[in-house]
Amino acid sequence: MPYLWKILLSGLLIFAITEATKRMGFLGALLASLPFISLISMVWIYWESKDTQKVAAFSVQVFWFVIPSLGLFASLPWLLGRFSFFASLGLSSMVALLLYGAMLGIFKAIGYDPFS
Repeated sequence: MPYLWKILLSGLLIFAITEATKRMGFLGALLASLPFISLISMVWIYWESKDTQKVAAFSVQVFWFVIPSLGLFASLPWLLGRFSFFASLGLSSMVALLLYGAMLGIFKAIGYDPFS
């Protein structure tokens, strides 16, 4: 699949979400919460490899990494009430990174390798 198509489709998706948010915040949030990027990625992976095992592995990995990413969304509203937008975004991103590290530590402790 040509890279240009990937870039255009991904950019169009981000554009649609931001425009929907300007008009109806709820609709933008709903669109952003749907796993479009994961779905598009699965299509590209399958299209280029025809390997359903790669798609299945990707799906499981995304599932596990969604859990720590929720820390960003949970901490951002609280931080926005106390810090500037960019500081809050940076701090909530650090929360997510710490949770990713904790998740990887848990995986290591139980002998699960999410990268295999």
